[in-house]
Amino acid sequence: SVIMPALNEATSIGDVVRCVPVEALAARGFDTEILVVDNGSTDGTGDLAREAGARVVLETKRGYGYAYRRGFQEARGDIICTMDCDGTYPADVLPQLVTTLLENDLDFINTNRFTFMTNGVMSRRNRAGNVVLSLTSRALFRLPFRDSQSGMWVFRSELLGNMKLRSGGMALSEEIKIEAAWRLKARCAEVPITYNYRHSGTSKLRVWRDGVGNLLFLMRRRLP
Repeated sequence: SVIMPALNEATSIGDVVRCVPVEALAARGFDTEILVVDNGSTDGTGDLAREAGARVVLETKRGYGYAYRRGFQEARGDIICTMDCDGTYPADVLPQLVTTLLENDLDFINTNRFTFMTNGVMSRRNRAGNVVLSLTSRALFRLPFRDSQSGMWVFRSELLGNMKLRSGGMALSEEIKIEAAWRLKARCAEVPITYNYRHSGTSKLRVWRDGVGNLLFLMRRRLP
């Protein structure tokens, strides 16, 4: 199951859905569903996603975390893959990530956007915030990930039955990694990817509010 949360992404959703390498995954023996979680779009995002071949479910409670948690409930696959629907994550690497997960007997793969990042793809402010959050998560939880805010993950769906995901916002990105690597002691790895410019539309990230919120989440989560 390839899950994408979407909020008013009409200008990019069709292209991103069509970019999922369903045939390449089938050649490796994987049946694939593309699941778009429409988080209350008003621009026809859901209809365009269906036209492109996705299954669409609606989550009216706004928030990145709420959208993903709904997607996790609806997903039918034994392996979950996640990515944004703005074109920033490289869908073409999904076959290799799934193969890496299985061949290395892993439970959870996170992706690292910074290894191959080119100038200008992420603002200095956003990059600095990501560094602070990633260093904090590594210090507090000894996570093996250098990009705690990456939104592209590949993992076995059986993990979800033991996870206690509560975040409704952007903090879900770090919460799922804490659950996998720290609380469940799952077999984890991190793989570098190429992070791209946003295709079109506007980012839903509220830099200061989400950044400070994610930092406070890490601190609260570490309290006994």
